[in-house]
Amino acid sequence: MHLGKMFSNYAGMPKEAKYLIYASIMPAVAYGLIFTDISYFLTIIQEVPADFTGIVISAMGISTFVASIFLGMAADVYGRKKLLIVGNLLASIILAVLALTTDPVLLIIAAIFEGISEAAITASSSALLADKVDNEKRTSLFSLYGFVQGLAFGLGSFAVPFVIFFEFAGFTDKDSHILLYVLIAILSAVSTLIMLKVSESKKLKKPKAGEKKFFPRKSKAILLKYVLTGAILAFGAGMVVPLMTLWFNLQYGISDKISASILAVSSILVGFATLVAPWVAKKFGLIKAIVITQAASTLFMFSVPFSSNYALAGFVYSIRALLMNMASPLSQSMIMGLVAEDERGAVSGISGALWRLPNALSTFIGAWLMGIGLLAEPFLIASLLYLISIMLFWHYFRKVKMPEEETQHRKGIVF
Repeated sequence: MHLGKMFSNYAGMPKEAKYLIYASIMPAVAYGLIFTDISYFLTIIQEVPADFTGIVISAMGISTFVASIFLGMAADVYGRKKLLIVGNLLASIILAVLALTTDPVLLIIAAIFEGISEAAITASSSALLADKVDNEKRTSLFSLYGFVQGLAFGLGSFAVPFVIFFEFAGFTDKDSHILLYVLIAILSAVSTLIMLKVSESKKLKKPKAGEKKFFPRKSKAILLKYVLTGAILAFGAGMVVPLMTLWFNLQYGISDKISASILAVSSILVGFATLVAPWVAKKFGLIKAIVITQAASTLFMFSVPFSSNYALAGFVYSIRALLMNMASPLSQSMIMGLVAEDERGAVSGISGALWRLPNALSTFIGAWLMGIGLLAEPFLIASLLYLISIMLFWHYFRKVKMPEEETQHRKGIVF
C-alpha cells in the first residue's frame, strides 16, 4: 500500500475538529510534564517521601474517578465545550500550585483538583471529537489527535532538561524546576482561547422527567465489558508508567534531565505510531488491531527490568509505549462508534473514571515496591495484568463489527 493511500483519510478534516486538536497541544505539554516528572520532582527536588508521592499521584486518579462519572453525564446535558474550557483552566492553575508548595495538605488538595480537571477534559474531548466527523473518518481523527497528543506530551517531557537554562541564569535546580512548571501552566491557560472557536455539540441529551442521573442505559452492555478490560489494563499500567523517572533514578542513578528526555523520545515515537493506526485497523479490523498491538506491547513491558543499562531500558520501554498507545486511539474510536451518540460524554466519563481509579491505586503499590527496593516486580505484575485484560477483551469483542466496517463491506472496499 502506498503511503499516500495510507494517509489519505486524514485529508479534509472539518475545521472545528482541527481547532480541537490545536487547542489540545499546550494542555498535553502540561500533562507531559506532570506525568513524566512529578514523581521525580516531588521526591528528589522537593524531598517529599516516596510513599507520599505515590499517595499524591494516587489522589489524582481517585479524584478523576469520582469526578468523571458525574462530569461525563453533565457534559451530555449541559455542554461538552463548557466542560472542556473549565477543565483546561483548572488544570493550568493546578500545575502551578503543584510546583509552588510542599505542604502535604495543599498537595493533596491540588491533586484532587487536578483529578477533577482531568475528568472534565477526558469526559468532554472524546465526545466532542466524535461529534465533528462521520463514522468513516472517526478512527482517523482520533489517531490524528493521538499523534498531536503524543508529540505534545513528548515536548512536555523534553521541557525538563530546559531547567539548565534557568540554572545558567543563576537559579537553583529547585527554582528552575518551579519556573518551568509555572511557565507551562501559563501557556496552557492561554490555549483556552482556541477552544472558544469550537461550537457546542448538537447531540446533547435531553433528559426526560424522572430519568435517573442520566446514566447511559442504551450503552450499558457494551460499556460494562469495555471498562472491565480497561480497568485491569489500567491497574497494571499504574504500577509503572507514572513512576518511570523515579524508577530510572533508583535503577540506574540517573536524573530526570536524562530520564525525561528518554521518555520524551518515547512519547514522540508514540505520536508517529498513531498515524499508522487507522491503516492497521483497516488491514486487520479494529478489534484485531487493538489486540495485536497490546499483546506485542506486553512482551516489551516484561523485558524492561532485565535491561543491562538505562539506554537499553529506555529503548525497550519506548517500544512498549509505542505499541500500547497505538491501540489507544483505536480503543477510543471503538467505544465512541459503538455507543449511542447522545451518551458519548457519559460513556467517556465513566470509562475514564474506571481507568483512572485502578491506575491510581496501583501507582501507590508501585511506588511502595520501588521504595523498598523491588524494582522488577512492578513490571512483572503489570505484564500479567496486561495479558489478562487482552484475553478478556478478545473474548468480549472478537465478533463485533464497527459501523464503518459494515459500510466498507457493503461497498466492497478491500484494503
